[in-house]
Amino acid sequence: MRMMISVLLATASFLSPLSVLAGSDDVEATIQAVNVDGLSLVLDDGKTYSLPEEFNFDGLESGVKVIVFFTEVDGKRVVDDLEIVQ
Repeated sequence: MRMMISVLLATASFLSPLSVLAGSDDVEATIQAVNVDGLSLVLDDGKTYSLPEEFNFDGLESGVKVIVFFTEVDGKRVVDDLEIVQ
């Protein structure tokens, strides 16, 4: 019985990082608004994306096309990474 429990726990710990990746997504869109104080972006898809405190806003302004990699956390879209499309 102990062996079965340890195998189940090992399997669960191995697969748990995969569930985090399953929630990740990306979108290619144009920035409509940048809120540096509120740490957020609004894209032309009409959605607001939250940014981390240490985020670098250089080069981000309305009209810039970007690819945003995000994860949904409690119904909020949280940016993991962002690339400017040239």
